[in-house]
Amino acid sequence: MNKNSISTRKADKVAYNRFLLLVAGLGGLLYGIDIGIIDPALGYLGRTMSMTEENKSVIVAAVLGGSMFASVIAGFFADLLGRKVMMLISAVMFIASVGIIFTSQTYLPLLLGRILQGMSGGVIAVVVPLYLAECLRADTRGRGASMFQFMLTLGIVVAAIVGDHYTKNAETAITLAAGDQQAIVSAADHAWRGMFLAVIYPGIAFLLGGFFITESPRWLYRKGRREQARAAMHRSRTTAETEAEIAELEIALIHEHAKPRITFVESMREIFTQRKYIIPFILACMILGLNQATGINSILGFMTTILQQAGLAAEAASQSGLWIKILNCVMTVVAVMLVDKKGRKFLLKLGTGGIIISLLVASAVFYSFESKRMDIVEKVNTLIVDDRLSFDLKNVDLGNVVEEGQPVQLSIHYAYGDKQGIAVALSNDPKSRRVDIAPQPADKENAGKPLRILRANAGPVPTATTGGIVAICLAVFIAFFAVGPGVCVWLALSELMPTRIRSIGMGVALLINQGVSTGIAAFFLPIVGNYGYFAMFGFWSACTVVYFITAAFFLPETKGKTLEEIEGHFEGR
Repeated sequence: MNKNSISTRKADKVAYNRFLLLVAGLGGLLYGIDIGIIDPALGYLGRTMSMTEENKSVIVAAVLGGSMFASVIAGFFADLLGRKVMMLISAVMFIASVGIIFTSQTYLPLLLGRILQGMSGGVIAVVVPLYLAECLRADTRGRGASMFQFMLTLGIVVAAIVGDHYTKNAETAITLAAGDQQAIVSAADHAWRGMFLAVIYPGIAFLLGGFFITESPRWLYRKGRREQARAAMHRSRTTAETEAEIAELEIALIHEHAKPRITFVESMREIFTQRKYIIPFILACMILGLNQATGINSILGFMTTILQQAGLAAEAASQSGLWIKILNCVMTVVAVMLVDKKGRKFLLKLGTGGIIISLLVASAVFYSFESKRMDIVEKVNTLIVDDRLSFDLKNVDLGNVVEEGQPVQLSIHYAYGDKQGIAVALSNDPKSRRVDIAPQPADKENAGKPLRILRANAGPVPTATTGGIVAICLAVFIAFFAVGPGVCVWLALSELMPTRIRSIGMGVALLINQGVSTGIAAFFLPIVGNYGYFAMFGFWSACTVVYFITAAFFLPETKGKTLEEIEGHFEGR
């Protein structure tokens, strides 16, 4: 065989590996879009549909809930149908979800579309890391999982850029509407629908790309299709590498086939009765659950809201949020370069340590002004006239809520029937000093319903300085999360689980991951409304302390080891 032929074959393998990573990365992109697109769309959804604050939290959490449900069954169907088939199914689900959301006119179909969108993400989150772990060589597996995480963060940035584009157009149209409620609602409606429709194209690309990659060679080999498995493995490896991995896989399968096939219930019983299964299973579940208990998805989903509540103006909060999400991408690239050099354990300790510090500082900043707020619901109720609130904060007496001469922030959570909203006024800002709450003519569903004040708080105005400090804290949080937990979580999910329980174990671990994320997102707005942002940040920091301890003292290093070697470690071989 001449040198040109060898060089051509090597180039073909490199090209295929890159294409495989690109297609798998598109799956990560869709998952990131699922998480990120609701942040810019949420404000406009509230203007066009009747939703309570709880409804808005549920819309944010619906993707996570759908993902949680899908993660339970994704492993089973990945074993039954194959990894590639499930990737194609997830692409179809994503495209269908965009169509349902775009055409929805009421809350229920919108919710169903978001759940389906989450289900596509749940399948992707289980199947793509599993596919990469089974297709890539041991020395590139870390970079492969890192690429999935990078594309996930890129998806969040893409969603933010799309949201920023439609937000600017919508705000321009709303300004030109000059108070015309029908025109305002139309602009808001066009904005959020446009945001969701714009992200259908990467879903189509993922679907098309999925047809041109091979099935997982390990799945093919376990199904008895050994020549197909060898051919699939040979597309990304040399002949020597292929034969060495096939031989190692054959030994692992001999151990596996020595045991009878078991049902899901029997598999779970086996997991909890055998040390070689229960230790990696519990470690993976803890890492997956604690990863979400850092608050990452809620911070990404509510970032603009958090920054505004910390003291930044709306435009500054939007721009800061966009730059923080771009930082997420940049630091993920850093993680890609480090993960196979420094190892998973080192990056997790570094990442969780930085997260703890950033969350504690942010909690302290919020506490500095939230602790001084007072409940003034009774006072605000006396200002209601004909189910309307209309006054200038500069000219109304709210009592001794701040020291004399200090600016006041008033936050009112109100409702007309099922339609809820929040009005915020600042006494030191002429543009936002007035409170004007009145029934919306377009909201026919709640027409004639009385105005109810659900919550009213007044206190010192958070400054641009406090907003800037919180923005820095979130940037530090995102940077350390990207370098550590962001990349390593997918490796822990796919590497720790032994072959015999991998699909089922990954599904259960991801169920815990998405369950924690869904719960935090669903209760985020009610919790911060009742207890403040400082309490939420404090809770996240406490969870991250547990994460650090788990990574530092219980997690083994898996860098550079094959899946069979990692399994052997837990078996004591």
